[in-house]
Amino acid sequence: MKKIKTLMIVVCIFLMGSMLTAQENLTAKQIADKSFEVTKLAGSEAVSTMTIIDSKGRERLRKIAQVTKLYNNGETEKKLIRFISPADVKGTGLLTYDYKDKDDDMWLYMPALRKTRRIISSEKSKSFMGSEFSYADINPPTLDDFNYTDLGEEDVNGTICYKIEMIPRDEDIADEIGFSKRISFIGKEDFVIRKAIYYDLDGELLKVLEVKEIKELDEKNHKYRPIYMIMVNKQNDRKSILKVDEIQFNPDIKDDYFTTRYLERE
Repeated sequence: MKKIKTLMIVVCIFLMGSMLTAQENLTAKQIADKSFEVTKLAGSEAVSTMTIIDSKGRERLRKIAQVTKLYNNGETEKKLIRFISPADVKGTGLLTYDYKDKDDDMWLYMPALRKTRRIISSEKSKSFMGSEFSYADINPPTLDDFNYTDLGEEDVNGTICYKIEMIPRDEDIADEIGFSKRISFIGKEDFVIRKAIYYDLDGELLKVLEVKEIKELDEKNHKYRPIYMIMVNKQNDRKSILKVDEIQFNPDIKDDYFTTRYLERE
């Protein structure tokens, strides 16, 4: 019996060592890919509060409902975001189809106009509903649009992180997303992003994202979601706080939610 136990311990140590070695040998691009994949839930629903703070410290609060669902074996994530308060933005909605290997589709519905319009590529760098988050920040980017460099490791609030530099492959991509470089700090154990630094098209510091809190929602598949994020614009002294008030894993989200017809419902 002792020999069997000893053998089992040796095997476990060997397997753990093999896993750690494989993890250490990941390329910068593979690390970035895993950081996007670990946040993709089979389905989810959430209610969040967005706080927009201007340079004088004045605040605007917005309540947001969101549902997501994966399709095509996880290759496509569909997401519906709808503002539920205050009155001036209530009913405004954003529908996105996030494809892994091609440009996303995005539609915006504005109740005042009673019209849905597609967000084109040149608009993705623009502010999302007056916040410091852009449309490009709403969904993960297309991996092949960037060159990646592993800059080593760094501690971010007690979490040891990979430090990964992402640079757009050409000027057109940079113009589309609104930054010339992004440095992401990705947890070594869970691959969840903890911080990101953005540089503008002239190479100057633009904004900093801090992830203050994360939650594991699908324990079986180790899927996480950031539930408290702060985006600070270093050029205009504005910041936006996104705090998830309620969230749950739900793979049975209705397909009807992810249509422009549902987007236009008020």
